[in-house]
Amino acid sequence: MSRLPAYSDRESRTPRPTGGTSMSLHRGTDDRRDERPLSVNPFYGEANPVGGMAQAPPKHRLPQDPMPPTTAYQLVHDELMLDGNSRLNLATFVTTWMEPQASVLMAECRDKNMIDKDEYPRTAELERRCVAMLADLWNAPDPATAVGCSTTGSSEACMLAGMALKRRWMRRNTDRYPSREARPNLVMGVNVQVCWEKFCDFWEVEARQVPMEGDRFHLSAEAAAELCDENTIGVVAVLGSTFDGSYEPVADVCAALDALQERTGLDIPVHVDGASGAMIAPFLDEDLVWDFRLPRVSSINTSGHKYGLVYPGVGWALWRTPAELPEELVFRVNYLGGDMPTFALNFSRPGAQVVAQYYTFLRLGREGYRAVQQASRNVARGLAARIEALGDFRLLTRGDELPVFAFTTAADVSAYDVFDVARRLRERGWLVPAYTFPANREDLAVLRVVCRNGFSADLAQLFVEDLGRLLPELRRQAHPLTRDRGAATGFHH
Repeated sequence: MSRLPAYSDRESRTPRPTGGTSMSLHRGTDDRRDERPLSVNPFYGEANPVGGMAQAPPKHRLPQDPMPPTTAYQLVHDELMLDGNSRLNLATFVTTWMEPQASVLMAECRDKNMIDKDEYPRTAELERRCVAMLADLWNAPDPATAVGCSTTGSSEACMLAGMALKRRWMRRNTDRYPSREARPNLVMGVNVQVCWEKFCDFWEVEARQVPMEGDRFHLSAEAAAELCDENTIGVVAVLGSTFDGSYEPVADVCAALDALQERTGLDIPVHVDGASGAMIAPFLDEDLVWDFRLPRVSSINTSGHKYGLVYPGVGWALWRTPAELPEELVFRVNYLGGDMPTFALNFSRPGAQVVAQYYTFLRLGREGYRAVQQASRNVARGLAARIEALGDFRLLTRGDELPVFAFTTAADVSAYDVFDVARRLRERGWLVPAYTFPANREDLAVLRVVCRNGFSADLAQLFVEDLGRLLPELRRQAHPLTRDRGAATGFHH
């Protein structure tokens, strides 16, 4: 008869040995906080609801004995109920809804190791097809020869693109590097995703960031060119800033670098971080030239798990031609019986997300993607207009590039701030990030709304109604209640 084991009082109270130093990022807790004297629900017992249910299992060390799978499931399931509702999370860019058929496919592939291309050749073929489809979508000169790979997300893809930029610069400067006079640098706006700062730190590259100025919240083409010199490995242009959803002027950046080359001979490549916008612009902004149509664009990345419409985590990195990806960065290993080229920071990972990406490409096609992304943009623009009509807020962007917009309190609002709004919205289940902008606009604090597939016009209407209900109470405050903006911010990506 299966039952949840009784965990003795001695077992639950015995302290853990001390003296070692934990290196885990998730720090443990004192066992005295681990005491769980209360019984779990007797109905969790698989057969006998009153047998052996005197003690719940410990939380911070392995239980002594096994338990029925239904009991283990229920314990974990109940604890996860305290997470936020992902569909109401207006902070994340990550996909929170897919069709049931996609979930079935992912379940069928979750045990396949993506890196084992010899054992799972069809999964590898689907990855190759996705790369070819993206190369065609992004107007590579010859999609058949463009090179690329799947990754766990845009962060890994950016790391790979940065590594290729640095290695190409090293090749051009073998007579100077390494030396004190030749420290590589990468030029970008201060609004880039944190993965670029990580890249510069991990790979010993100087990060040269263009600050915000006035109402310019992203990279300036002229400022980018001014920061470039003989040690610049490349310029990063972001197609869709996470701070406000605006596109950076990729074509203008390339033109400024063309002029720089004419003046100085410096040939600086551009990487487009299209984590979100590279899956929006090809369908909604076809006349916008930002991709491989610009000869100076050497590589592009995107997140399949953002506006690629796939559950996390899958990303893509593509290079214009094989020449942009130095061959020495591609490792060829004899793994499980096959000669396998690999260029990734991660090794073993499930094939499920790549399969889901191919499913979505196949399922939607260009017209399907256009319809889905247009619906998200329509929701964003409509919601932005309704929030502006409330009278208490000023829009910074309107959702007409990425389906994302940022807004702040109006100049005459003094009783509350954006952090108060975010806190009160959370009480209604809505997760909306409030944060301050970076240099030179630390004075500006905003709220940001990300509209994704699955965030419908009906949900948007419910959101603005909830926001409207909060305003009378917020207006009656004597002053904003937030004391520590750093602790209050919901912006971490």
